[in-house]
Amino acid sequence: MTTNKPQKGHLLIAEPAIIGDISFNRSVILLANHNEEGSVGFILNKPLNFTLDELIPEVDVEMQIYNGGPVEQDNLYFIHKVPELIPDSIEISSGIYWGGNFDTVIELISSKKLSEDQIRFFLGYSGWDSDQLEHELHENAWIVAENNYHKEIINKCFPDFWKEKMIELGGEYLIWSNAPENPSYN
Repeated sequence: MTTNKPQKGHLLIAEPAIIGDISFNRSVILLANHNEEGSVGFILNKPLNFTLDELIPEVDVEMQIYNGGPVEQDNLYFIHKVPELIPDSIEISSGIYWGGNFDTVIELISSKKLSEDQIRFFLGYSGWDSDQLEHELHENAWIVAENNYHKEIINKCFPDFWKEKMIELGGEYLIWSNAPENPSYN
């Protein structure tokens, strides 16, 4: 279900474009925070070419890392659905949480008490100043949708998620679901 007013926990789906923004083309973003001061979110469907064990040598688990957005790409962020295991977590909505005690996360992963279906890691985040997101919505850059997946949104972190959302939206968006990302491939 789409909506006009973004809220914490909603999804931002990039509007289809022939030539897209390098950072946000075909992105689905989970809004982790949205208020009068601005917005923060994480791109769910842009896996990077490396894993957690490559960034943190003491971790012996190959968890996929995702591109969370163009801001602070030298910092690692995470969302999860196990606040009872990770102290200091901040609820986004519907059983999905952001951040928490990183040392505890590393211990849980190393002891195999936390798995990839419970947590997702991102380099960087997507951020907007106070009125920036509203301006982009007015310019039709984004479709705002409710997160009907609730905490299972973590399991939707895959490259074809944008295509799936285009199919769900139907109508004029259906044609975009099969369009090549690069028009010269057509």
